[in-house]
Amino acid sequence: MPVLVVTGTNTEVGKTVVTAAVAAAALAGGRSVAVLKAAQTGVGPDEPGDAAEVARLAGAVTAAELARYPEPLAPATAARRAGRTPVHPDEIAERAAKLATEHDLVLVEGAGGLLVRFDAAGGTLADAASLLRAPVLVVTSAGLGTLNSTELTVRELRGRGLEPVGVVIGSWPADPGLAERCNLLDLPDVTGVPLLGAVPEGAGLLAPAVFRAAAPHWLAPRIDGTWDAEAFHLREARIGAR
Repeated sequence: MPVLVVTGTNTEVGKTVVTAAVAAAALAGGRSVAVLKAAQTGVGPDEPGDAAEVARLAGAVTAAELARYPEPLAPATAARRAGRTPVHPDEIAERAAKLATEHDLVLVEGAGGLLVRFDAAGGTLADAASLLRAPVLVVTSAGLGTLNSTELTVRELRGRGLEPVGVVIGSWPADPGLAERCNLLDLPDVTGVPLLGAVPEGAGLLAPAVFRAAAPHWLAPRIDGTWDAEAFHLREARIGAR
């Protein structure tokens, strides 16, 4: 798995923190890692973007981005409004493939959800994943509404012949309710792919050294961690029963 594409079911579901956790776990396992942000929106020219945030949290990764646009909009819209050249899926694939020749793992982080458009032709992160023949990790939310959006995302991936490697909950609440606890079982049931982790809410606020030490415990062995979905569900069920 030299390239892993990281997408979300929506914006603000924790893609960047999950990407950082995957990077940190891979680094802890002795692998070299690059992180590619396909299109960064909503930041100024001198402000740190998502790739820089991954590097801050995870450590010694190669951080790269193809383009950035000042307004916090879909990349195609942000590029058009800024009068700048959009990013195309073939450019994403080309840059990721080059990084893969120099690193053990390349993480390609999208913007928003899977089908958010990068250019006027309708190019998406899914198109870039197809060009790369790369598996896709889906980051989702913990609570109500997540079953529908996650299943739709996984169905779209499968419909395009892409491999959804699994689902990670991007922000697991400190005090989960009934819906969150039920979703631990329902997410893999409705999607047909494994639950590969749950990153605690606020993880991105941890000191980098603490984040790096904890990251492998939030992720399953498939993505270089030690997290066990069944044990996590049983623990949360016991807490909820108190």
